[in-house]
Amino acid sequence: MRVAVVGATGLVGSTMLKVLEERKFPLTQLIPVASEKSVGKEIVFKEEFYRVKGILEAVYLKPDIAFFSAGAKVSREWAPKFAKEGTTVIDNSSSWRMEPNIPLVVPEINGDVLTPEDKIIANPNCSTIQMVMVLNPLHKKYKVNRVVVSTYQSVSGTGAKGVMQLMNEREGNTGETIYPHSIDLNCLPHIDVFMENNYTREEMKMVNETRKIMRAPHIQVSPTCVRVPVRGGHSESVNVEFENDFDLNELIQILKNTPGVIVQDDPANSIYPMPVSAEGKDEVFVGRIRRGLSLQNTLNCWIVADNLRKGAATNAIQIAEYLIQQRIINREKKSGGETEQISTSQAT
Repeated sequence: MRVAVVGATGLVGSTMLKVLEERKFPLTQLIPVASEKSVGKEIVFKEEFYRVKGILEAVYLKPDIAFFSAGAKVSREWAPKFAKEGTTVIDNSSSWRMEPNIPLVVPEINGDVLTPEDKIIANPNCSTIQMVMVLNPLHKKYKVNRVVVSTYQSVSGTGAKGVMQLMNEREGNTGETIYPHSIDLNCLPHIDVFMENNYTREEMKMVNETRKIMRAPHIQVSPTCVRVPVRGGHSESVNVEFENDFDLNELIQILKNTPGVIVQDDPANSIYPMPVSAEGKDEVFVGRIRRGLSLQNTLNCWIVADNLRKGAATNAIQIAEYLIQQRIINREKKSGGETEQISTSQAT
């Protein structure tokens, strides 16, 4: 099982490497890929050193799977080239998500749409993933009609430059800025670019991706996405309107029985989801679960997840695990070049 990680030196890429190791993913050869300025650098995986390769060389190596986390432009140009060589591309960018013939997958929800013919698979937006993980099991029982969501998204969602701006401002240092305003001690209701309808592209991702993943084009989603001065972990305040009424205790039990979801809901003892407690974890956490006061059949809740893990790297790797488990990807070794691995003694 030859696996490439495109964008291996970035925040999500490095998290992918960590998750691959933690989950004991059955790879036999690793191909770390990054931009030309990083080619030749070394990364560590399972206590071994690997030289970073250029993306063209990685195509020639014909990996079985290529995890992409290098931005939409790179994905749009290079994913088809990998796919042409028989590689299954799992892409973390927004480039392919809304293409009609490209599956957009959260394995716990719609992994069943995947087939051997799918050579490009889209990984959803981080905020969408954590929300649909909670919505989908409730939709099956009560039928979701409308969702109002406000996000509180960490700076790691913008990558290393977002984290650096926050830390520089916090420590009083000058440096490169990526946001239009300061982020420390501030909140920015501005994630990605504004569209003609005055919603941001991040907000429209939540609208369109929710419908596609849940196979429910009727669901109305009203989003407001906000960047907050938190280093890692996204939070969401979600109001859900169901077609059918619900028993609150039954609803909570459904969530407790949902794989990948953890209920933290004991406000009397100050127990509820928080980014600091979700950090480094693969589950989606939900709490502050209560009936809505303004409309019938409505629910309010608070959803938190590590955006670099379940919101990106872990979900992508879970897609690959699903493909292997369902025998959609054949684990037989293919012909191609060998991955260059450097022993510890050589590297030092």
